[in-house]
Formats: sequence, structure tokens, C-alpha cells
Amino acid sequence: MKGDRVVRAGAAGTLVFVATAVLGVFAQIARPLAAGVALVLFGVGAIGMLAAVVIAAGRSRTDAIGIGGLFFLSGSTPAPVRRVLLGCWAAQVIVGLATALARPYSSAAFGVLAPVAGLAACGLWSARSGQFGPRT
Repeated sequence: MKGDRVVRAGAAGTLVFVATAVLGVFAQIARPLAAGVALVLFGVGAIGMLAAVVIAAGRSRTDAIGIGGLFFLSGSTPAPVRRVLLGCWAAQVIVGLATALARPYSSAAFGVLAPVAGLAACGLWSARSGQFGPRT
């Protein structure tokens, strides 16, 4: 399948984030690790989103690319890929919010930044391998 590396990286990042974020809620010693993972995912996600926009801009000369298709995989992505990538993004949003609410005045609040990586994985997959209609 095209874009398999992006799907695997998105799933791996989600698993690491969920594990460290949940551990950080229950073990104070793990909170710096959880915050570090969330910040790394945010940074990688920001770079990934920028790359997705640049790749999509290059494709936009011939393809009609919209934001819904690019970042939210609407109509541009096969169902199995869409389920995995949007599922990872949803898991990051839910875990990030839940852990931040569980420990609101601690480093657990950094978890709300991690979903940028999930959205970036969606954008990168779609920008590289998504199917868009021709530009008119």
C-alpha cells in the first residue's frame, strides 16, 4: 500500500504518546517523559504539516486539493487508511484532553499539543498518495 511508512509512523507515535501520557498521570516520575514525548510529537507534527502543505501545493497545479481531503481525508483516501490515521488522531485528541484534565496544573497539560502529529500524518499521507479530482 502506498504511504505505509506514514501510517506506521502515525500509529507508533500514537502508541508511544498514549503509553507515556497515561503513565504520566499515575506516576509523577514519568511526567517529564510524557511532556517530552508530547512536545516532540508537536514539533514533528508542525514540520509534517508544513511538508504536507508544500507537497499539496505542488500537486495543486493538476489536482483539486481541498483542506477536507488533505487533512481530514475526506474522499481522498481508502477506508482502511482513513480509519487508521483518523483513529490515531482521535486517540491523541482524547488522551491528550483526558490526561490534561486529570492533572491540569502539571506537565500533563502538554498532551494537548500531541494531536498535531496525528493531523500531520493525515496530511502527509493525503498529500503524497491521496486521490483528488482534476483541477478545472
